[in-house]
Amino acid sequence: MPLPININDLLHGKPVEWERLEFKAGWNPEAVLHTLCAFANDIHNLGGGYILIGIQEENGRPVLPPVGLDPAQIDAIQKELLNLGFNAIAPYYHPIAVPVEIEGRHVLVLWALGGPTRPYKAKISLGKESRDYAYYIRKNSSTIRAKGADETELMSLAATIPHDDRVNQQANVESLSRELMQDYLQQVGSDLAKQAPDLSLVELGRQMGVVGGTDEAPFPLNVGLMMFNPEPWRFFPVMQIDVVWFPKEGPGGNKFSEKIFKGPIPRMTRDALDYIKRNLITETVIKHHGRAEATRVENFPYDALEEAVVNAVYHRGYDTREPIEIRLEHTELMVISYPGPDRSVRLEQLRAGRARPRRYRNRRIGEFLKELEFTEGRSTGIPKIMEAMEKNGSPPAEFEFDEDHSYFMVRLPIHPAALEVAESATGTAAIPSVKMGAGDTAAGAGIKSGLSRDQVEILHKCLADSPIADLMAVADRTNRTKFRDQVIKPMLADGLLEMTIPDKPTSSKQRYRITDKGRNLLASLNEGAA
Repeated sequence: MPLPININDLLHGKPVEWERLEFKAGWNPEAVLHTLCAFANDIHNLGGGYILIGIQEENGRPVLPPVGLDPAQIDAIQKELLNLGFNAIAPYYHPIAVPVEIEGRHVLVLWALGGPTRPYKAKISLGKESRDYAYYIRKNSSTIRAKGADETELMSLAATIPHDDRVNQQANVESLSRELMQDYLQQVGSDLAKQAPDLSLVELGRQMGVVGGTDEAPFPLNVGLMMFNPEPWRFFPVMQIDVVWFPKEGPGGNKFSEKIFKGPIPRMTRDALDYIKRNLITETVIKHHGRAEATRVENFPYDALEEAVVNAVYHRGYDTREPIEIRLEHTELMVISYPGPDRSVRLEQLRAGRARPRRYRNRRIGEFLKELEFTEGRSTGIPKIMEAMEKNGSPPAEFEFDEDHSYFMVRLPIHPAALEVAESATGTAAIPSVKMGAGDTAAGAGIKSGLSRDQVEILHKCLADSPIADLMAVADRTNRTKFRDQVIKPMLADGLLEMTIPDKPTSSKQRYRITDKGRNLLASLNEGAA
């Protein structure tokens, strides 16, 4: 049975940290037992790990092509693993064992998920007279026996399973969407995608690690419902991303606009980021005297925003009835999630970009996000945010949480050039939205405001009367209603576009054309880019 990940990516440590991988040239039952025990204990909540038997290791990296195993040996190893799981580790523990072929050689991959009943202990020796057990954990890329403070810490985690990896007895296996599961397998390039249609939902769920419980009473895990249920908010209230933005007077004013995103984690995250990128990220062109090349900067660098949002999705508490909130004000953008980071994180370390949490809150969500290439999961999010802000020429990002670690906030100040445009142009704001106009020429020398790239392309398209289908193609949109509400209506309200049949907005013969104001804006943008 194939794994729900891409085996080639796994060999290169792409979706999985190297400390979660162990390579064995041959079958060494005692060493494998101790590493399985360590992965089952999962002291840092990383999601367990993988043991690849039949591959030589050198400095923690695989040596390819593999040494390989005799095919006849693989069946014997699997039987011995079953026996070890019952008789050499307590409580009982069994990894998912999958034979694979790599470069023409046979390899056995053991997928060892974090166990549901930790702490686990394993026999110190498999000798006939040995009866002693010990606890094992992972330290970096090594398996060690837990002693002293490490053992005490492991005991404190007894039966404490991260919320995303718990069985949900309020749902049933049929709550999982086979379609969403198959889409995921295809996206990550898993060989399991080909076999998925022929498996029962329970078999597929167990192979993907999102179904737990006994054979007679299987239940989905929380992470399965978060990832592969079309309406996860039914099980996790307020599992959503709220995008809220305010006019210049800020939260103290009487008006604000709000957009709420719900759905499975991958879809919710992509939809929120796509909406912000298309509608709220603008580009400012700065012309320099005596130099032909202009400088282009974003009001908020998208790369920094993406890291902040994905970080919030990864680390928020899904048992907390608070949404992820993205707040856009005149001079800054904030991403707020609840609760705050792990207690081991210190604010001064975080602000220096050197914070490494002792353990992660959501070990399984992180695993799926890494496979989908949303995140690397190696404590790189904060440094990437800082780097993106510096590269864009923006003021430094700010990070904040309170003494109780009850919330976490990332604050991205607006680029000074974008703020200058907003404050000098009549009728504009730092952040264009469905409520605010954008795109007028600034009074500042050589600086012009800009719409999103899609909006500019739409203006060009509407130099000739164009149907909505053509405009949707320009913006690569498929939902007509959302496109009309999010893109067309704001441009109509700003006086950049007009309808050819204004009395019948939804007429099949409706066309859109650029206005004089829109033409002037295009001219100013072209002048600024020259």
